[in-house]
Amino acid sequence: MVGSLNMDLVVRTAKLPRPGETVLGGSYRTYPGGKGANQAVAAARLGARVAIIGCIGDDPHGHKVRAALVEENIDLTHLITREGEATGLGLIAVAEGGGNMIVVAPGANATLKPADLEPAMTAITAADTLVLQMEVPIATNVAAAEAARRAGVAVLLNAAPARVLPVELLRNVDVLIVNRVEAAMLMGMPEDVDPGRLTLRLPTLGVPTVLLTLGAQGGILSHKGRPRRVPTPHVAAVDTVGAGDAFCGALASRWKRVHEATKARHPDEFTLVEQATLLASAAGALATTRSGAIASLPRSDETIALASTLKIGS
Repeated sequence: MVGSLNMDLVVRTAKLPRPGETVLGGSYRTYPGGKGANQAVAAARLGARVAIIGCIGDDPHGHKVRAALVEENIDLTHLITREGEATGLGLIAVAEGGGNMIVVAPGANATLKPADLEPAMTAITAADTLVLQMEVPIATNVAAAEAARRAGVAVLLNAAPARVLPVELLRNVDVLIVNRVEAAMLMGMPEDVDPGRLTLRLPTLGVPTVLLTLGAQGGILSHKGRPRRVPTPHVAAVDTVGAGDAFCGALASRWKRVHEATKARHPDEFTLVEQATLLASAAGALATTRSGAIASLPRSDETIALASTLKIGS
């Protein structure tokens, strides 16, 4: 995992504010988070052995984030503590029903440079899967993806937050995971575009597997140009923070078998893709039933049990 580590400050409120509006919130809590940390824990809780490469500040938030990852048995050999830098901060408002708005101050995450990957290169090239997000500098992601591709390592990219991606990154990605807003940004289309149109356009990016997540509406899987509807189980959502990260981490925890089948041109390839995607869908749904990011990420048994009730549609 090459990615971000933050401390999340979460405020609950009756409704999310409109531009220029102030709303009175209720209680607030702090949770270790950041897309890199969240996805690392999500994969680890589903049985993967995970190492994270990233930066925290030498501050109380950084110490708490590190301690949380130690508890989850994440390999922190290549976690860098930057003196004089603040740990990344996520400011999150959560409304009734679980909807949220998030603003991230990158802090130490913005200092993760390609040169910082050199001591961790063996970890990247010896991995089964490399997972990336967009909360660290693009140049660092490009360098990590290129190293992984040269070593035959599968690369999963969660293109969040939304931004236009360079060709140098996309050409080394095996799996692209985006929500509707992120997909529309990538394709230069309006945010309210029909998901079906996005599904047709996203494969033109040249990534073999694309997953378009649609929240409570499930998602759409396109693997080698073959689109499939991804269901999501019905749950009582209280907080959608971390749901996307649960999805990504769960998918990553199972992608080794898919990658091996793809390289071997094994007939089970499409079945394995669908199984990994259903597990991811179940993990994302379960994460919405609990508050916080890392605190909400599900364990293996409950995720596998819920995934067994789902079936990919045509």
